[in-house]
Amino acid sequence: MEAPVLGVARSLTGRRWMWRPGEDRIGLGIAQSLGLPEIVGRLLAARGIGLEGAAHFLEPTLRALLPDPSMLADMDAAATRLADAVRGAETVAVFGDYDVDGACSGALMVSFLRSLGCDVLPYVPDRMTEGYGPNLPALRDLVAQGASLIVCVDCGTAAGAVLGSLEGSVDVVVLDHHKSEGPPPPVLATVNPNRLDCGSGLTGLCAAGVAFLTAVATVRALRRLGHFAAQPEPDLLALLDLVALATVCDVMPMTGLNRALVAQGLKLMARRERPGIAALLEVAQVRDRPTAVTLGYALGPRINAAGRISESDLGLRLLLAQDRVEAHGLAAMLDAVNRQRQQVEAGMLDAAMREAEAQVAAGHAALMVAAAAWHPGVVGIVAGRLKERFNRPACVAGIADGLAKGSGRSVPGLDLGAAVIAARQAGLLATGGGHAMAAGFSLPEGRLADFHAFLDERLAAASLLPSVADLLVEGTLAVPGCTTDLAQQLARLAPFGPGNEEPHLILTRARVVRGDRVGKEGATIRVFLEGEGGGRLKAVAFRAKEGPLAEALLARTGLPLHLAGHLRAEEWNGSVAASFVVSDAAPA
Repeated sequence: MEAPVLGVARSLTGRRWMWRPGEDRIGLGIAQSLGLPEIVGRLLAARGIGLEGAAHFLEPTLRALLPDPSMLADMDAAATRLADAVRGAETVAVFGDYDVDGACSGALMVSFLRSLGCDVLPYVPDRMTEGYGPNLPALRDLVAQGASLIVCVDCGTAAGAVLGSLEGSVDVVVLDHHKSEGPPPPVLATVNPNRLDCGSGLTGLCAAGVAFLTAVATVRALRRLGHFAAQPEPDLLALLDLVALATVCDVMPMTGLNRALVAQGLKLMARRERPGIAALLEVAQVRDRPTAVTLGYALGPRINAAGRISESDLGLRLLLAQDRVEAHGLAAMLDAVNRQRQQVEAGMLDAAMREAEAQVAAGHAALMVAAAAWHPGVVGIVAGRLKERFNRPACVAGIADGLAKGSGRSVPGLDLGAAVIAARQAGLLATGGGHAMAAGFSLPEGRLADFHAFLDERLAAASLLPSVADLLVEGTLAVPGCTTDLAQQLARLAPFGPGNEEPHLILTRARVVRGDRVGKEGATIRVFLEGEGGGRLKAVAFRAKEGPLAEALLARTGLPLHLAGHLRAEEWNGSVAASFVVSDAAPA
């Protein structure tokens, strides 16, 4: 059995440090060929990147990676219908979802169609009163307002019965990415890389990515019709900030096309030209160039908060805002709603953690926690916290009027979405669906135990997982080696996400010479490190309000520590310096 890195079998956060598999010989060849530090070459090799693909990985471009949209089933039919709507100056309704991907794909399609002269009716259902996906009253109201075409974004694949009842009264195009259980709904076109008969291979796209490719296909269709002979084509690249935000926040694989979409979108976002995103960056106090971390931890939660506990369309309205004063007001509202969401979450989390701990002790493979009055808009976040803490699939539900509504989050290798769909097909759930890493469901309160037993059986492999996931390490460094140049070279591997995780590196035998708490809540610890061979380095640990890691960083014993984390190039007031983000530690 392979030995843990530096002998750390149980770190201060309870993890075993193990080497991430990689091919050193290939990595050395990449480094020598491209003039990179050896560690960067090894990191590329560990991600399955060979010498031929390394240059495109480091500089991902749409020119090299954008596929023919016609690869997607029904794309040509969807693009033709949208082009007809543009040519006929039709009224088009865009029916979305209340999460980040729904807001971004909705804003993308609304902006795109308005730029081409269509009158567009955006609609986001209320999470509490209407639930997820298309519903007949809302659709009929959009038709009554004059919509001759309805475009469903980030929803619709599982709404065959509802959409089928509209047949003959309005055309419907679905742009989605959620798993399909059977044939597509009976509508004009369903563009979904995860429908069973789509052979595009683009299964990692979020809905905003699907919407972007649809915009590309629509412009191509209009170009063939000579539509742009007397007017300019829309700037599709100006939509990439929305695609980047959705891709990161929907936790899509950060490989291939997604990598190019996010890399280009982040460049656009850095210019802060979209008033809504510029305002949100301001209220989140993001002053540096945005990164995938910015999107996932600063922007995404604020947009999601509205759909969870407030006005469902607030995020969409922000992303569509043209006036900077209006945008700032909407961003301030989202910031306030997010603080409220954090308070609601904190009130649920302690009780959920205690119940989950008891379930782990009782031998459950999956976690299923529910309670009365838990807010259904926050259960997904709590499920994510349980998944992180116990390293197994976790579902959390709120109960009201005898009905439990919840969300689940899973770990790599265990398909929670498929398990939830199977439970619904078995008659255990009233509603249920999702994808491998996340799912939503509802069921009668009396069937919660049956559902839990079903998940235990379906996800039994989770019982073999360690209680805390191993930390996969990709290199070791000494404090003097943490140079700004190396940090900038590592940044070339970004954007980071699933399939291209930010490399965890170990700072060996570093001493904390000063440490203190910073930030409003005091949950962030800032320390200054000194290496045994000299050198100094600033480091920070987030979400470190309590626990052994926080205690070790603030103890000031002078004893050396091995620190695990990420080496980053930090921008501040126009200058760049290396800093280290600590995620774990062990006594040296």
